Amino acid sequence: MSDFIKKQARAEIFDLKPYTPGKPVEEVKRELGLEDIIKMASNENPLGPSPQAIEALRDSLNTIHFYPDSNCFYLKQRLITFLGIQDNQLMIGNGSDELLKLLVETFINRGDEVIFGSPSFSEYEFTATIMGAKCIAVPLIDFKHDLPAMADAITDKTKIIYLCNPNNPTGTAVSREEVDEFMTRVPDDVIVIFDEAYFEYNECSDFPNGLDYLQQGRNVIVSRTFSKIYGLAGLRIGYMVTTPDIVAAVERVTEPFNVNLLAQIAALAALDDNDHVEASQKMNSEGKAYLYTEFDKMGLKYVPTEANFIFVDTGQDCKEVFKKLMLKGVIIRTGDIFGYPTYIRVTVGNSSENQRFIKALQEILEA
Repeated sequence: MSDFIKKQARAEIFDLKPYTPGKPVEEVKRELGLEDIIKMASNENPLGPSPQAIEALRDSLNTIHFYPDSNCFYLKQRLITFLGIQDNQLMIGNGSDELLKLLVETFINRGDEVIFGSPSFSEYEFTATIMGAKCIAVPLIDFKHDLPAMADAITDKTKIIYLCNPNNPTGTAVSREEVDEFMTRVPDDVIVIFDEAYFEYNECSDFPNGLDYLQQGRNVIVSRTFSKIYGLAGLRIGYMVTTPDIVAAVERVTEPFNVNLLAQIAALAALDDNDHVEASQKMNSEGKAYLYTEFDKMGLKYVPTEANFIFVDTGQDCKEVFKKLMLKGVIIRTGDIFGYPTYIRVTVGNSSENQRFIKALQEILEA
């Protein structure tokens, strides 16, 4: 890094830990010369996008010379009905990542504090660090958020608390009772972000819905996405539901046309395809059961999940397991980046993908 850049660039960027995405299929093809590759690294829906969304996209390709609706009017109207909210409570962004960044640009000043579990989604620390926040990472207990410890970490400088539920990368969820108790300890002037990217996959009978706390008049933000169960990760579209005042503040820093035209069209169609959502849930539930059974047979420890991925202990250096799986055309995520050097995170795939992954993992661990 040159002295010029060190002098002129914003000081906080040198504290950033760059996001490490799941390795793309195309990159593995280039590096290893493989053609038959499955990706089980980024928690994408193995069923793909909704057929209704694909049809809507095909019908709209001749309109891409137009700018998109900057207000996402039709998608907002559909989400308002779908969620039972008001039209001034909704923000739509170029993926949830953009909205997380817009939030800290709106609310974080240098020296403010943010709280999140560790490990959890890395974008919380990444975006807050850019704005000069002090990041308080509270270790998980038994792979779950330690909500009492997170409440203990609140100070008069706390601006935002992030609660990823189900949590990425562990797949665990905290219960309604646990969150109710936690919220009694959160001051009214602290914003709680419920990141519910995997909301539709959870099978908990006592799973808390972040929207309930919004209806109670709390300063909360509920973040959801079209990238996971709706299978639209490549189009980059997510949304947040919050108070009208928070929406109005964030809109001041939002660029026009931030959500592309095709993403809006596909999301609108996907919301109406209940069959696709139910099929995705069924595939995930059956896939989890199969993988649990196979892990048990191999004697591997794993974290029961409420999402579409599983955090599993291979008992070996996860980076070596990753490399060997990749040579067999299977891409997963290493756990070392989350502080677990023998764990891997694997997306629940379709039946053939799950079987291929298990076969490859068995061969590697038995070698």
